[in-house]
Order: sequence, then structure tokens, then C-alpha cells
Amino acid sequence: MKFNEFNYNRPDLEIFKNDYQENIDKIKNANSVKEALESIREIQALQNEINTQSELAEIRFSINTKNDFYKRESDFWNEQLPIISEWETDYYRAILNSPFLSELNQEIAAPFFDIIENSLKVFDPTIIPLLQQENKLVSEYDSLIASAEIEYNGETYNLSSLDPFMQSTDRQERKATSELYANFFQENLSEFDRIYDELVRVRHEMATRLGFKDFVEMGYARMNRLDYTRSDVEVFRREVLKQIVPLSTYIFDRQAKRLELDELKYYDLNLSFPTGNAKPIGTAYELIQKAEKMYSDMSPETADFFDFMVKHDLMDLLTKPGKQSGGYCTHIPNFNAPFIFANFNGTSGDVDVLTHEAGHAFQLYRSRWINEPELIWPTHESCEIHSMSMEFIAWPYMDEFFGEKVDKYKYAHLSEAVTFLPYGVLVDHFQHEIYENPTMTPEERRSKWRELEKQYTPWKEYDDNEFYEQGGLWFKQGHIFNSPFYYIDYTLAQVCAFQFWERSHVKEDDSFWSDYLNICRVGGTKTFQEIVKLANLKSPFEENSLSEVTQAIKTYLEAIDEEQLI
Repeated sequence: MKFNEFNYNRPDLEIFKNDYQENIDKIKNANSVKEALESIREIQALQNEINTQSELAEIRFSINTKNDFYKRESDFWNEQLPIISEWETDYYRAILNSPFLSELNQEIAAPFFDIIENSLKVFDPTIIPLLQQENKLVSEYDSLIASAEIEYNGETYNLSSLDPFMQSTDRQERKATSELYANFFQENLSEFDRIYDELVRVRHEMATRLGFKDFVEMGYARMNRLDYTRSDVEVFRREVLKQIVPLSTYIFDRQAKRLELDELKYYDLNLSFPTGNAKPIGTAYELIQKAEKMYSDMSPETADFFDFMVKHDLMDLLTKPGKQSGGYCTHIPNFNAPFIFANFNGTSGDVDVLTHEAGHAFQLYRSRWINEPELIWPTHESCEIHSMSMEFIAWPYMDEFFGEKVDKYKYAHLSEAVTFLPYGVLVDHFQHEIYENPTMTPEERRSKWRELEKQYTPWKEYDDNEFYEQGGLWFKQGHIFNSPFYYIDYTLAQVCAFQFWERSHVKEDDSFWSDYLNICRVGGTKTFQEIVKLANLKSPFEENSLSEVTQAIKTYLEAIDEEQLI
């Protein structure tokens, strides 16, 4: 079956509720661990059906937000999923109260029990209306972003499709289109402020109702931070400031000299090279063909995986009117299928998003042996190790995508991964400040963003763009709105991915591949720190953990002559 043949059918949730309750009662009254497990497997089948149908609705709505049917279905699931959370809470409570809990611990991986304990901490039926409101506000943000129709040179573009112009070698075009991009947010300032103001209020109210000090505590529990704390994250922030900010400054200084500019403005940052950034060769269809060959040559495991993705048409990659921005990978349980969503726009980002989301999809494909829906994915920071590492694992095949511009691509790819880290930590630090101080006004939030921006990204010079200068750039970061605290995950994973890069391309240590396969296979059956250990990587929470790999990156970048980068 192709993806478009996957049948969407809104389930009768009243029947599902009864089936849930019947099996919950069986778990409570089980006379053996075998009976308890049988009922757990029955509920897992119900979970998979609900997840399959809700994911199909969300995928199809994200592909075309103008589709009225899937808009209604998306709204339906936004309303119903918080209610279903109440059933799952009863289910989780029955497991934790089972007299066979110790035996169940022998049958199901330990993170499952930590995750369901967190689920009980972050849910109570009294917050269902607040969860529904949160979902509604997130959908409003997504729809507002997708509504962008920006006129330029007689054509209409969404936010994603402006990217090629914002990377133009013509500085005036870069500036003009960057201003058009910012103007969309400025013109909708009051609406973005309203949505986020309400989200902060709703989330703070949920947290205090549930007994948390603030939404930071609740957010950590919702994100299933199983084996690290706020203080660990603070250590990592200091390491980024100490090791990565100076390296990023070096990268931008070199970029300014290459572009023959005294100072980089915000609209110059996206152009790495005076003759233009490396662009992939070929149409979207040809890129897929190249990716198919790459994954066929990479290993038998990746060959099998990518053949499955192509055969079942499990990728939607082209930018279209009404399509949500960004990229993602998700899972459709009843078809044992990952799905990749992206917005190709003719830049090197097309290759990056393809290899990144393929890393997620490959992990899902390798983890299909796992029964528990809660464990098919690992926690988010572990998920991103698979995706970000795959971007670097694909390097030996980049000649096919970029031809003679491959050195430019690799230089930019590695450099941008470095300079992303301070921004990623900034996004996380900002959210700590917001939720620790939930009465901030919109103006105070923007001021706080700009204050932190100067600390983590001191190279940002906004010229005469008042919107950015007053701290509005974060409006574009969807995670801040729809997935609070889901961002430090990317940075933690990035430094792990750098270690895979160093092992494979600097040390030429072939053992990296078996370690990568191992962490893809375990899915969520291990915690973040356990996955780091299984992969033979250094923990990013250790003092000076970034010093070795930072030096290796700088040495690599310095070895690429400017002649190759013009």
C-alpha cells in the first residue's frame, strides 16, 4: 500500500473507552503476570489504532492546511486526545498498583515505568479543558505561520520558500527578502503575542494545579527528562558559552572576510560564500533517486529501510501552497511505517532535512520490534542523536548531491551545526526565564530574548530592523509555541553527533557504525545517558566535555583553504 491508500477512519471513541476500561479492570483483577500482560497488549493495540488515526489526520492536514475535512479531523483530535489521556492515566495507575509490578519490570524495559510515572504527575482530569485550550492555541500558531503569503517580484511565497532569496549572492535581495520575512511577523505581532501570552498562562495554571512550582518542573516531566536535571543543563550551557561561542565567532569572522564585509548583518548570516552557497544538483525526484542509491550503498540495513520508504511513498517533500512549514518525521503504528515531511526549496537544506529526518525514520524502522508505544521512540534528546548523526554519516556520499561544490557544502554544514548550538541553548534558556516568570509582559519577553541573544549570539547585528532589534526573532521558532522545552534536545544530540563525525571522518574509527546501529535498535528502551554510554560517547554534562571535539572541528575547518570556499 502507498501512503495515500492508508485508510483514515475516525474511531468510535465510546467503544474504545469501554474497551480501555474493560482491560484496565482485567489488569487490576489479574491472577498472574501473564493475565496482566495480555490486557496490557490489548490496550497497546487500542493505543496503536488511536495513534494511527490521529497521525494520519495530522499528516494530511499538515500537507494541506486548506483541506476542510482534515482541518476538522485535526480539531477533533485536539479536543479528544486530552480526554484519552485520562484513560491512559487510569491504565498507567493500574500497572503501577499491580501486585505483579516487579514481574512486569522483568518483561518491559525500565524507562516505560519512569515514563508512566511522569504521565501521572503531569495529568489530572481537572486540567483537560486547559490541555484542550493549549492544543487549540498551538493549532492557531501553526495556521498563522502557514497563512503567510508574501509577494515578491510578482510571485507569492510562504516563509519556507523565501529561503533561497535570503541566501542570494545579491546583498540587496538578501536584505529585501529578509525584511519581507520579518515583516510578516511584525504585521501579526499582536496575534503572536496573544497566542503565546495565553499559552504561558494556560501552562502555568496547569503546573500550579498539579502541584509543580512552575511550568519548568512540569515541562521537564512532560519531556521525560529521565536522568538529568536543570543543574545538568546549566553545566552544558556554560560549556557552550566557553567552547562553542568563541568557535562560532571565529566562523563568522572568517565568513565576513570571505564576503569582503566589514561586519555581517543579520541578512548576511545565511550566505556562507561570495559565489553562493552549495546547492544540490537535480530535481526533487532526482534527489530521492540519489538518496536511494546512497542508502543502498551505505549498508544492508539502510538499503532495506529506504526501499521501504520509497515503495510505500512515505515522504512528502515539496513546498506547496497551504502546506505547513518545516520538516518532521512521525510514526504510523498500524502500518509499521515512519513518515517524512519536508519543504524542499532548492537549497542545501533539502539534503540536510532529508538525511536528518531519515535518521529518525531509520531508528523507527529498526525499533519496530518494540511493543510499547511509549518506547518506540526514545526521549527527544536521544531521538536527535540518530537524526543529527545521520547527517554526518551521509558525508561520504555528498559528492553525488553537490558535485564540485561538496567542500563548500561540508564546510557550511559543519559550521552551521556549530553556530546552531548557541542559538539552541538560547531557545532553552529563554523558555526557563519565561516560565520562571510567567507574569512577564510581551514587551518584557522580547527584551529578555534580546538580552540573552547578545550573550549567546553576540554576532547578531540587526542594522535598522526594529522588529528583530526589539527581540522578536523567536516568533519563528515553532518549538517555543508547540513543544515547550523541546530544543535543548537538539543541542545535546548535536554534540553527540559531533563525536560520531569525529570518529568517522577524523579518527576513521569504523566501530562508529555498529554503535550507531545499536542505539537505533534500542529505541526508547534506554534513557539518554544510557544511550550515550551504549554509543561509546562522552556525556555532554561533563565539565570540558566539548573541548576535544571543538578543537577537532576547528582544525578541520582551518584545513579547508579559502580558495575552495569562494
